[in-house]
Amino acid sequence: MLTQSAHAAVWLLIFATPICLYVAWSDLKAMRIPNLAVLALIIVYAIVGALTLPLGEWGWSWLHFLVVLVIGFVLSLSGTFGAGDAKFAAAMAPFVALGDLRLFLVLLSAVTLAAFVVHRVMRAIPAIRRATPDWASWQRKEFPFGMALAPALIFYLVLASIYGR
Repeated sequence: MLTQSAHAAVWLLIFATPICLYVAWSDLKAMRIPNLAVLALIIVYAIVGALTLPLGEWGWSWLHFLVVLVIGFVLSLSGTFGAGDAKFAAAMAPFVALGDLRLFLVLLSAVTLAAFVVHRVMRAIPAIRRATPDWASWQRKEFPFGMALAPALIFYLVLASIYGR
């Protein structure tokens, strides 16, 4: 059983999914995660989280945002993580209950590996490249990490919706 509230997870999933799908697409196509998408995800958590989670739990979860933002900023400065990825990861952080952190990190690792393999296979298929010739991620050596971050949040919220408290 996850520690995230199932009721809250359902509502968060409904509103976060379109943003996550847009982020994955945008990172594949342009190798960037728009600040507007990051802001939209923060607004979803600010409103939906406040309406569906206990106030204390919701309030403390903003600390997750700050911690991940600082870590992401440091990783971005070192060149190991994109700035958009860092901002989006920080915006995702409050959605994950602290008691579920270990599970989420395992989930993120699995999704990252799967997304990396799928991306590399897709870009090696000529028909896919012809259908999406302007996608920057086909030409760049960097991996569009939004393709892993966004589905990881969706999968986590689905699991929390089903198995949450």
